[in-house]
Amino acid sequence: MTAVETHDGERAAGEGGGPRLLIVGPPGAGKGTQAAVIAERYGIPTISTGDIFRANIAAGTELGVQVKQIVDAGDYVPDSLTNALVTDRLDEADARGGFLLDGYPRTPDQVRYLDDLLARHGHAIDAVIRLVADEDEIVSRLRKRALEQGRVDDSEEAIRHRQEVYARETEPLLAIYRERGILVEVDGLGPVDAVTERILDALPTEWIRNG
Repeated sequence: MTAVETHDGERAAGEGGGPRLLIVGPPGAGKGTQAAVIAERYGIPTISTGDIFRANIAAGTELGVQVKQIVDAGDYVPDSLTNALVTDRLDEADARGGFLLDGYPRTPDQVRYLDDLLARHGHAIDAVIRLVADEDEIVSRLRKRALEQGRVDDSEEAIRHRQEVYARETEPLLAIYRERGILVEVDGLGPVDAVTERILDALPTEWIRNG
């Protein structure tokens, strides 16, 4: 497990704000659960691109209408549209003092866009939390869950394919953040509370608000 130190004069906790974080992890590693817990401890909102898409679609915004048309056609939402939606969300009052991003950025181009977006306000990503989990353990967990829920089409082959796609897509991003020295790699297996404590132990204690 690697740890991250505070930098730039406690930039993340300055002006009454919290850290600006990303969380990544393979499907089935409990990323969503950890994101919610960690965000609560730091007093910052969890921002999921999936939630942003659904909220805009439900609200019938101009961007939401575009997303719905793309999703209904079975296509991927392009970077330009995803970036626009994330920009709008990060400009909301609750996110101006810190956030935990889940599901974004997904491409090196999105990394560069996010860097530029935050830099315009004098900010940067403070840490990237990576949940590391043995693939066989994850496959076993997801396969068991699929059987319990009667999802017979969720085969081991399909589950392993999703793991491979995740690994392939995230490695370029992890390399970028590893080079910057802000990648925090944590064992994602075990009880939820134990994983949470590993994450908190790897990050500066002064970021915690709700302890």
